[in-house]
Amino acid sequence: MKRIEPNLLLAVATAIPLILLIATATLFGAPGQLVKYLAIAIIVPAAFVPLNGIMARRMGMQRPPMIHPHAASTAVWASLFPALIILAAGVPVVFPGHDYGLLIIIAAIFFGGTVESAIKAARAR
Repeated sequence: MKRIEPNLLLAVATAIPLILLIATATLFGAPGQLVKYLAIAIIVPAAFVPLNGIMARRMGMQRPPMIHPHAASTAVWASLFPALIILAAGVPVVFPGHDYGLLIIIAAIFFGGTVESAIKAARAR
């Protein structure tokens, strides 16, 4: 059995808290925002990944994937992305009744960063 790529696992582990954030923002936030939140969660990462690659090339930056197999501490630092989104999912529960679109945009950018890292790791193989 092949080993699961850690950057792909990070992207999946970040997608699940993003779904949790959308659920809590829909249940405890302003009413009727589900379609907007789903659109944000789909469009932002889909735009972030290619646009961030274009900007990195224009600026001459070459970043490696987030998790390196030779540096174990990178996995610990990368785990902050899902952890922060899980914390953000608790905000609508504590402060109900608001529009949490910006919070979902931020979480979607985090998710887009992890997807970009998984793509870079897959291309490096």
